[in-house]
Amino acid sequence: MPKSKRDYYEVLGLAKGASDAELKTAYRKLAMKHHPDRNPDNNKDSEVKFKEVKEAYETLTDPNKRAAYDQYGHAGVDPSMGGFGGGGGGFADAFGDIFGDIFGQGGGGRQAGPQVYKGADLRYNMDITLEEAAEGYTTQIRVPSWSNCKPCHGSGAEPGSKAERCTTCDGHGQVRVQQGFFSMQQTCPKCRGTGEYIPKPCKTCHGSGKHKEQKTLEIKIPAGIDDGMRVRSVGNGEPGVNGGPAGDLYVEVRVKAHKVFERDGSDLHVQMPISFAIATIGGDIEVPTLSGRVEFPIPEGTQTGKTFRLRNKGIKGLRSAIVGDLFVHVIVETPVKLTDEQKGLLQKFDESLKSGGGKHNPHQKGWFDGVKTFFS
Repeated sequence: MPKSKRDYYEVLGLAKGASDAELKTAYRKLAMKHHPDRNPDNNKDSEVKFKEVKEAYETLTDPNKRAAYDQYGHAGVDPSMGGFGGGGGGFADAFGDIFGDIFGQGGGGRQAGPQVYKGADLRYNMDITLEEAAEGYTTQIRVPSWSNCKPCHGSGAEPGSKAERCTTCDGHGQVRVQQGFFSMQQTCPKCRGTGEYIPKPCKTCHGSGKHKEQKTLEIKIPAGIDDGMRVRSVGNGEPGVNGGPAGDLYVEVRVKAHKVFERDGSDLHVQMPISFAIATIGGDIEVPTLSGRVEFPIPEGTQTGKTFRLRNKGIKGLRSAIVGDLFVHVIVETPVKLTDEQKGLLQKFDESLKSGGGKHNPHQKGWFDGVKTFFS
């Protein structure tokens, strides 16, 4: 035995009286750390350490070999029984546990029986109005549903025949695949994890045992929902495999554009045209809201682009107790298609404004003063 070979307990970083659980935990950690595929820049050194860890684990997990090793050290065990490819499944089981932890299979190589899978989720796109989004409402939709095939009563086999135990995996739903010194379990390619094989599939359902149809669901759209949000209907997706749970149905909401309002979270915005006269002398106007019209005073001298805020006239958020606001953006509308009489009156009005100097048009006067300064 080479003098350079380290003590097996030292290799695993454990004391001599370590339990089987401690051996497995240490091995799994070190095997993942030194695996050559995880250390491509130092592949050769990692392979040596990986083999050393594996040899120590296989020896110490064999009760007979461990007893001999504890008493006589390396001289008490035959190295030919602990190399790659040997052993009574200890490496395959432990390595299977590693892959089980990685892929969430829990138990890895020791797992037996058909694999259970959750059914696929489904998505349903629903268009709603801004009013429906603000108030919430209940509606009905038609979605795919699956029931047992009537001719085969859900067995998937042609009437008069039945499913048989899969001969490839012996009914376990999984097969062990050996690739070099790796031993992994995969879903059986013949029965696809069910553990059974149907020699004569039902002609109606083609062996699935299910029949696709339509069903009506009641969907509640909560008040305050916004564009792009989803409502989840548990268990109304596709059925699971091998008795697994059904998937879920996700109703994705699309809020249609509104003719008057534009939504920004819980707030609403509206473009409000007002007459030249109202903008000049002020007055009350009617402003639309989702709950009806309200009167709002416009102060005299209001310029186009001015924004007014009406508190609590927006939308109550989905997860908030606060109601948003309504922002009114004023647009002063220029009169069009005037009669000769109206044009004459406006000309006289404009002349009267000019006679008053710049006090009637402060923005215009300031602009012209700036231009004069620029050119001078």
